[in-house]
Amino acid sequence: MEGADNGYYKLTWRERIGFCSGELAQNLIYQTISIWLLFYYNNVFGLDPAAVAVMFFVVRGIDVLWDPMVGAFVDKSYPRWGKYRSWILFGGFPLAAFAMLCFWDGFSGSLLYAYVTYVGLSMCFTLINVPYGALGSSLTRDTEEITIFTSVRMVMANLAGLIIKTLPLVIAFFAPKVLNEKTGRMEAVFNTPEAGRAWFITMSIFALTGLALLIICFFESKERIVMDKNETSGVKVSDLWMELVRNRPLRVLSFFFIIAFTTMSISNAADSYFMTFNIGATPFMTTMFMWLGTIPAFIFLPLVPAIKRKIGKNKMFSMFLGISIVAMLFMYLFVSLPALKSCFPLLCVVQFVKSTGVLVATGYMWALVPEVVTYSEYASGRRVAGIVNALICIFMKAGMALGGVIPGLALALVGFKAGAQVQTPLAEQGILWLVTLIPAMLFVLAIYAIGKYELTDKKMDEINAAIITSKTKQPCHSHQIQTR
Repeated sequence: MEGADNGYYKLTWRERIGFCSGELAQNLIYQTISIWLLFYYNNVFGLDPAAVAVMFFVVRGIDVLWDPMVGAFVDKSYPRWGKYRSWILFGGFPLAAFAMLCFWDGFSGSLLYAYVTYVGLSMCFTLINVPYGALGSSLTRDTEEITIFTSVRMVMANLAGLIIKTLPLVIAFFAPKVLNEKTGRMEAVFNTPEAGRAWFITMSIFALTGLALLIICFFESKERIVMDKNETSGVKVSDLWMELVRNRPLRVLSFFFIIAFTTMSISNAADSYFMTFNIGATPFMTTMFMWLGTIPAFIFLPLVPAIKRKIGKNKMFSMFLGISIVAMLFMYLFVSLPALKSCFPLLCVVQFVKSTGVLVATGYMWALVPEVVTYSEYASGRRVAGIVNALICIFMKAGMALGGVIPGLALALVGFKAGAQVQTPLAEQGILWLVTLIPAMLFVLAIYAIGKYELTDKKMDEINAAIITSKTKQPCHSHQIQTR
């Protein structure tokens, strides 16, 4: 294996796809939660939007306590089948079970049931997501290889998104027919309590498929760069916050993760409302619009390694985030002008451009996680990948919490009526802001944040060389490269 002596491993395509199947698996479950759970709770399960917003916030608060415990435990533990891979297998079964239970309507209207199942799902997701991120950091030190398998990883994540965005069509296949008050015809719908059983069947298909993919990831991934027991024996939960204090690139990346996931979660949660109530779209039109939120990934993510080599990671972030901001502003004008609102093909073009910017920027950010893990090893002498990924997971979920709370509170504020087929102009305007202006403002902040990230490819090569050269297990402070 090339690079076996210094950690610069080159992965085979089987290894890349095998590892990245774990990304496809997690996203089949958690993107469904991110995009559809609020919609399901409001329109099918029968919960108040404000109550759901509070629940999302409470669950993220629980995560702040739970995720560091998982990160510290993963770094200290050495299960039989691999330090990180074992948890992908152990956590897969309960994750799939809770995913199905979240979309079971047997206790429709019960806020307590929603809390129990959603908390369980979130805790099981951490049991997989933290070790999975750490597993990626253990594959190789090669920054070019990391860029390649991160691009594959994001293609897999967006393949999951493409599948998930067919959900209205899948549910329509299983759902009973009900009377459409507008057309006077019997049609299959996905946004009423009658569709509850169809939602459960659909989520069961996604969850079991995800479980099978996690098993593939377990068998095809190889841990290569892992600290031994003596080096991680002293890891404790408090190290998580100490790591955040001393690791400046990690602080920058964590802030970017909050902004990115807040923005994506707001848009994902609001898209279904936007197409249903602002555009008056059919399930097929909704699916097409959401597909265009994913299709650019298959075109542009494979080009990311070449784009990054040409202009650098910081300029790449700024360029693609800027593209998405301009497209969001145009979409706002598009829907505000009656002459354009009825032109669905033009809306699709704008959605494609917006999504191109979002997907490249938020996809490549995952390639920076192994970099901050390596920087931590360089600065402290310990490769605490579990701790770092637990921190990333916390900030990711913090963003998802904000992205879940903001739509729920905004819908309550503008008087959204769950179950109504027509909303007031104020409610429609609130939905439009959630899809366009609010995400655009957040991405302006994201451009500023990522501009502070200073681990260039050149610096990463120097850091890796210093780690490899130093054969001691002591902190490498005497060799530190200036990053301020």
